[in-house]
Amino acid sequence: MSRTTYPFSRLAVFSALLACAPAAFAAEPAVAVAWWLWPLGLFVLCFVLGMLAVPAGVGGGVLFVPIVSGFFPFHLDFVRSAGLLVALAGALAAGPGLLRLGLADLRLALPLALVASTTSIVGALIGLALPIAVVQTALGMAILMIVMIMWRAKKSEFPQVERADRLSQALRIHGIFYDTSHGRNVEWRVHRTPLGIFLFALIGLLAGVFGLGAGWANVPALNLVMGVPLRLSAGSSGLILSIVDTSAAWVYINKGAVLAIIAAPSVIGMMLGARIGVRLLQIVNATVIRRLVIAILIFAGLRALGRGLGVWS
Repeated sequence: MSRTTYPFSRLAVFSALLACAPAAFAAEPAVAVAWWLWPLGLFVLCFVLGMLAVPAGVGGGVLFVPIVSGFFPFHLDFVRSAGLLVALAGALAAGPGLLRLGLADLRLALPLALVASTTSIVGALIGLALPIAVVQTALGMAILMIVMIMWRAKKSEFPQVERADRLSQALRIHGIFYDTSHGRNVEWRVHRTPLGIFLFALIGLLAGVFGLGAGWANVPALNLVMGVPLRLSAGSSGLILSIVDTSAAWVYINKGAVLAIIAAPSVIGMMLGARIGVRLLQIVNATVIRRLVIAILIFAGLRALGRGLGVWS
């Protein structure tokens, strides 16, 4: 490209971005605010959410969608699509490393991801077809349900699986991974595979409808239901997440529900904040951060529910 045409290309891209800016707003804000302040605020918010998400052990998407949809004047469709991209960015960045370290297993992840990605496409189509008020109300109820799961869910580092079920044996879902914290090889197998597949179908549906990253549900389903060791559950969850969110995101992209002016600052802020969060994980009390995140989700869930019912505008 010549020196004379390059500035015009940059100007064209920037002009397209400015043209998309008004479409991002669900309604005019009550107080006149320069449009560029909203993406800047989005970047700052996502940076903070990224710092909180890692120590709390949740994905950024489950924090992003209810908070941004509740307190920013963006249309819910654009927020949900950005939520999928936020969750997807972190999962794609971590996936190769998890596989290389043996903390994610393809035989375990692929069958579950296939089911969940299929239902996530259906969920995305349903979510885009429903009225915004219905989706907002259901989002509030879903967030409050997630809070209950996060509060009550327990973890088992090495679940006891006496015998693998027939389906997992047919799919050869078993193996050995090296646990660095204990310095030994851990042999693992799974059970209750049909129930696990059913749960992942529901998880994918929720991810598509609401644009939520599914890390909050993947790990309990793998660890507590199917009996996968905790470290392997967390690693394989990221791999599953990258496939599921990619499938749902394409539906939103095809429908024109992805705007760079929302997605770009969100993804960049979340990823930069997550880098700080990894360091915070080593020095802060993760339990305190987790309780703070639960409190934030309760408030955001009630806000989404109130907006959907028309009692908290």
